[in-house]
Amino acid sequence: MFEKFYSLKPEKQERIINAAIKEFANKGYSNAATDEIVKEANISKGALFHYFTNKKELFLFLYDYTLNMIMTEFWGEICFDEKDILVRIRQAVYVECMLVRRYPKMFDFVKTVYFEKSDIVKTELQKRNTKILTDSYNKLLSDFDRSKFKEEINIHQAVHVIMWTVEGILAKEKEKLNLLSTSELNLDEIMLEIDAFLELLRNSFYR
Repeated sequence: MFEKFYSLKPEKQERIINAAIKEFANKGYSNAATDEIVKEANISKGALFHYFTNKKELFLFLYDYTLNMIMTEFWGEICFDEKDILVRIRQAVYVECMLVRRYPKMFDFVKTVYFEKSDIVKTELQKRNTKILTDSYNKLLSDFDRSKFKEEINIHQAVHVIMWTVEGILAKEKEKLNLLSTSELNLDEIMLEIDAFLELLRNSFYR
């Protein structure tokens, strides 16, 4: 779909991507200006719209590009040989924190998308996020050791409680991003809180 863009030299692709991510991350979809993007990328406006039909298409391309890069690295770091579901979930949170440190600008853009209110892109973003969330849960929660749970525990319900707990902690941290950049998050503190709750859940659900 974006053959014209991908036919560019990698250095020029990177300039356009970095300029667009910076503008959208700083201003959100509605306030971002393509004039600023082309100025930063050192290309003409006509060239930008030769590669992307309009601002919406550019924005959604960037979101797909960013998520694909992040998720590829994320799944590459997860060890599915680990069958203890609590350890695997802890590993997933840790990897996410490490990726935030590795790609702060990308996560600032993802943060902007998380709070995006524009009706022009909101529906498309919701579709993408629902699919990513469903696929990720199915993958992360596949093939774990059920024998670790106490006999009287409903494992399906227990896993839901575990995920709701972790999601609640991460959602609280995401709300802080209204005032902070991703580089200002205390990731070590987040991991300490995750570890404390996972230990509590381990004592409640495991033999």
